[in-house]
Amino acid sequence: MDFAGIRRLILTQFRNHARLELDISSKAVVLFGENGAGKTNILEAISMLGSGRNLRSADLMEMARSGEDGGPFAISALLGLGDETRRIGVGLDLSKEGPRKIARLDGKDANPRQLLDTLRLVWITPQMDRIFAGAQGERRRFIDRITLSFFPELSIQANAYERAIKERQKVLEAQNQDRIWLSALEEQAAINGVAIGCARIEAIAMLQKEIDARVQDVFPKAQLRIEGLVEGSLMNGQTIAQIEVDFAKQLSSNRNKDAAAGRCLIGPHRSEIYATHMGNGMDAEKCSTGEQKALLIGIIIAQACCIANGTANSEFGSDFSCFARPNPIILLDEANAHLDSTRREGLAQELLSIRAQTWLTGTDKLLFDAFAQNADFFEIKRPNAAKIV
Repeated sequence: MDFAGIRRLILTQFRNHARLELDISSKAVVLFGENGAGKTNILEAISMLGSGRNLRSADLMEMARSGEDGGPFAISALLGLGDETRRIGVGLDLSKEGPRKIARLDGKDANPRQLLDTLRLVWITPQMDRIFAGAQGERRRFIDRITLSFFPELSIQANAYERAIKERQKVLEAQNQDRIWLSALEEQAAINGVAIGCARIEAIAMLQKEIDARVQDVFPKAQLRIEGLVEGSLMNGQTIAQIEVDFAKQLSSNRNKDAAAGRCLIGPHRSEIYATHMGNGMDAEKCSTGEQKALLIGIIIAQACCIANGTANSEFGSDFSCFARPNPIILLDEANAHLDSTRREGLAQELLSIRAQTWLTGTDKLLFDAFAQNADFFEIKRPNAAKIV
């Protein structure tokens, strides 16, 4: 295998799976079976091996198996390439302070950055099928997930920006406003907000370069763009220092409006993301459902390629060990359901050519015939049975 993938996956007390063990030997893994058998739950468990939000953005207690024989969950995965292996484990800890996620890497406590440096997750769920026609907030979160997969250190600035904006709003809604504290919060928001804007622009540029370099195939190319107060200033060539000053001033002058609205009306959290179908020049939101899904898949493949090829991690060379740079795992939940046979075959070819492992779900095994002998197939049955086929 020329990729670092999961060789063994063990779930304990996770969702409907009391105990599930899968031994993997391929870079593509197909989970098929009837609805409600727990296929998506397996993808969600894998997404817990990374840092940040999981595939469903579910609370920890939601994922613990319920019932008399339920309890805190545990997820263990053996990652490997050749003779190299690493073991990742995550679980639910019911401490006095409340439920929390704990992680271990090769038997030692691991922090989120260590998980990210070992493994990065890329996914598509059915809820994302109409992301281009949905709310802007969903597209921002989508782009920000991609940005964080390229620049995980940005999570510090993103959290600091969110805290500053929330605290600022509390002060604005108080009877006696502390203007000195407001100015300090606005300065913090400006510094971290500009960092977010810079990272988004760079991430979109890297993603676009990968998309443009692809040979036109069954998945159309998307032209991405971002519009926002901070991002616009950056793209117009203003210096970061000047943008930070200007943004802080604009936040200050917008206090009354924000207080009346009950939320901050300007900043990176209000930026807008757009995509255009490069083949026909149509805005993605006006494309058919099938074309929107195809555009989305093309973007996700480009994201995985950027991570796998080191584009997003330029300090790593192609001759480095697989564990000297992040290894992407692609999770595709019901992605084949609305694709015709030509696109299903094209998707299989794309996924098998990437230095990544892909996990796919579907109700019918026939949807994955294009993978032929290049995938491990597991029929997921109730209750909690996985049959190798």
